Amino acid sequence: MTKSQIILFRILFVLYLAAVLYLCFGHFEHIPSVKRSFWGIPSDKLVHFCMFFPFPIIAYLAFDQFTETVPQTLLFTGVTLVLGLLLAMGTELGQAKLTHHRSGDSFDFLADSLAIAISSIIVFFLDVRKQKK
Repeated sequence: MTKSQIILFRILFVLYLAAVLYLCFGHFEHIPSVKRSFWGIPSDKLVHFCMFFPFPIIAYLAFDQFTETVPQTLLFTGVTLVLGLLLAMGTELGQAKLTHHRSGDSFDFLADSLAIAISSIIVFFLDVRKQKK
């Protein structure tokens, strides 16, 4: 990956984090209502899943040069997983403690965690596959 691509992906990573924080703490009272569930899954949990799924992927693109061996990839995946979970936990705790218009929800954290875990596993296997080529 070229230096300009790395810089671009790091900027994208910062913008992604800013967007997640905006979506977690913003006021959205004027947005029209959507269906409450999709295939029996509450729609807000799907939104949380979709919001946190890109975290490991964008982190990998921004910091790919640190994963040249399988042990490095495993370490990177673990660190990314922990940081993603801390971000998810921080947003839920922040919503519960710092805002009056949002509430923290343990099921939102579960949806966030599931998205981060699945995406981390995908990134791990794709990177290991890339190393074998």
